Amino acid sequence: MMTKNRVLIIGSGGREHALAWRMAQSSTVDTVFVAPGNAGTQQESGVENVVIDTTDFQAVIDFCHIQQVSLVVVGPEQPLVDGMVDALSAAEIPCFGPKAAAARLEGSKTFTKRFMQKNAIPTADYAEFSDLDKALKYLQSCEYPQVIKADGLAAGKGVVIVKDQQQGEAVATDMLSDNKFGEAGRRIVIEEFLHGEEASYIVISDGKTFIPMVTSQDHKARDDGDQGPNTGGMGAYSPAPVVTPEIEEKIIEQVIKPTLKGMAKEQPFVGFLYAGVMINQGEVKVLEFNVRMGDPETQPIMMRLKSDLDSLCLAAVNGELAEHSIQWDKRPALGVVMAAGGYPENYAKGAVIEGLPVSQTDVKVFHAGTAVSNEQVVTSGGRVLCVCALGDNLTEAQQKAYAGVQSITWQDVYYRTDIGHRALSR
Repeated sequence: MMTKNRVLIIGSGGREHALAWRMAQSSTVDTVFVAPGNAGTQQESGVENVVIDTTDFQAVIDFCHIQQVSLVVVGPEQPLVDGMVDALSAAEIPCFGPKAAAARLEGSKTFTKRFMQKNAIPTADYAEFSDLDKALKYLQSCEYPQVIKADGLAAGKGVVIVKDQQQGEAVATDMLSDNKFGEAGRRIVIEEFLHGEEASYIVISDGKTFIPMVTSQDHKARDDGDQGPNTGGMGAYSPAPVVTPEIEEKIIEQVIKPTLKGMAKEQPFVGFLYAGVMINQGEVKVLEFNVRMGDPETQPIMMRLKSDLDSLCLAAVNGELAEHSIQWDKRPALGVVMAAGGYPENYAKGAVIEGLPVSQTDVKVFHAGTAVSNEQVVTSGGRVLCVCALGDNLTEAQQKAYAGVQSITWQDVYYRTDIGHRALSR
């Protein structure tokens, strides 16, 4: 009789709930542990939240040995940049994700811009600074808008589009002098603003071979019509019609292949490689790389995945992806993020969430910033839930998702009402 996998997922967000939910449906999985998880993973069938200090890699290793974990999947970027995969691999625990040297693709904007330049990967023109006076002088000569990025990890919030010199100087001062992002902002990248339409292109890689995931598009701005401050993402859908077969071929040939080939010389890239690209008049430029699945793109992508996720991850860890293929539900999926009022700035926690669970066919509510208090599910973060739906077309997926959204409520709940508008306007 075949032994089934025991899987540990690291993280507590909507992405990790979606990965755990999909993992638990695999025919080859026995148990899914999530550290630390959230209220959604706590209630998920076949999934168990565990309390481990995930910054203590030895504690994670000890847990894996005791529980006979056969696969670890690291959800968020910070443990990857900090070297969790290196530590677990050294302890001979199969861990899916890039090692620290490869995770620099997300961990350092300056590393990434230099890497793209060296490997002729199309991206925006840029300059990098750790000296404020030099940055301010450079901003005098710029055409606006420009984009200013903190070099290190800033939880999706270290990127600011500045509309004029005055705002540019304020943001650069904030980052370099006032230490707004701490270590992450000790160096900044100032780059040209790219016009066009953004899309997320994610592949699973074993360092040599890769398999594309289905395309998706995120909605970064907080408010309807793509207005308001940047967030971690207010909703997503898959597929993204802006990624035509011709555009997909360009992304693969001009971005994915040279990135994996270039990384093979530094540190072979194993894991989810996410290219955030700007598409304009048939041309593709890279905005950013992430070294893990996007959130909220993971949620609609996992709704569409039909293959066993553990088998794909283990094949990548073992360098055997060439022997695998991936199956998808042909129907589109759309997810709407329900956030706490005031996100991404100041928001309250602890509001009781009413209307869970939503029991509609092809609708799934993924939890992100939730916890259980006095046997009730309460808010515990900025992005609280992501309500996802499959539909025969995108309009139906959108209608189902919003029907789910409307049945859930808490004090000061906030969400966009136009997720999917770019695809639907086509």
